[in-house]
Amino acid sequence: MLIVGCGALGTHTADALARAGVGTLHVVDRDIVEWSNLQRQVLFDEADAAASVPKAIAAREHLRAANTDVAVTAHVADCSAAFLREFATPVDLVLDGTDNFPTRYLLNDWCHQRGIPWIYAGAVGTEGAAMVVGPQGPCLRCVWPDPPAQADVGNCETAGILSPAIAAVTAFQTAEALKLLLGAIPTAGVFTCDVWRGHYAVMPVAAAPAADCVVCQHGELPALTAPPPRTATLCGRDAVQIDPPEGGGIALADLERALTGSVEGLERTTHLLRFASDGVRFTVFPDGRALLFGVRDPLRARALYDRWLR
Repeated sequence: MLIVGCGALGTHTADALARAGVGTLHVVDRDIVEWSNLQRQVLFDEADAAASVPKAIAAREHLRAANTDVAVTAHVADCSAAFLREFATPVDLVLDGTDNFPTRYLLNDWCHQRGIPWIYAGAVGTEGAAMVVGPQGPCLRCVWPDPPAQADVGNCETAGILSPAIAAVTAFQTAEALKLLLGAIPTAGVFTCDVWRGHYAVMPVAAAPAADCVVCQHGELPALTAPPPRTATLCGRDAVQIDPPEGGGIALADLERALTGSVEGLERTTHLLRFASDGVRFTVFPDGRALLFGVRDPLRARALYDRWLR
């Protein structure tokens, strides 16, 4: 099983499934553990935040401690089209633990291409939603041909997330995952909830793919073929992710030597290199990807990346 995202959604489902005895888990996440995560991301603790451990690594260690019979593989990476193209391990199911629709559409197209079921999930404010997406449709694009406008759905930055909303959505997601793994019939429709108002429902969707779905009817995979962006703003944070040019890995030991004496707080761990400059905190990974904290403007983030890492 592949769990994409080790934030609030992903840590809840990964913890529940590991304790249920799911044999093999792959967890992928691009981020590091921060203090603000501990309010709702159940696999992490203060030691993880103090050391800025990559979320996928911290999740793996806590899952192994919960159930040593479960094989957990951590992928410290952005779940991009390039990552999925190189992910050759067969999986029976994919779980959405992300916080953005571009990645969800990417999962939708990739799973459709490979005939793998996946389970969409999202939560913001006091509300949440989840849906099982089978390889025969309807797919996510059948229900939402285009990503919902941000003003309509909100995000963790504008609305926050109430922890019980995550628990409700991931309880549905985990139950449906167990059904699929055991060969049972999953729930048809979109599960929705508002835990503050006490509203829970399953909204029906058409049994067949939409007649105009570009994926199900026309065989197109737009998310897999679109040019990848080099920058991405992280939800709810003053942070920007910068991806390197194609094939742009970085030798962290060499970078550490080059930066010594020029930046503040320089520290290299097994998985990353950290330093600060120009009022911005850098976290650099061996594949050349970097998270820049304390900046929102992607153009400024790109300029700082090019200054210190190119």
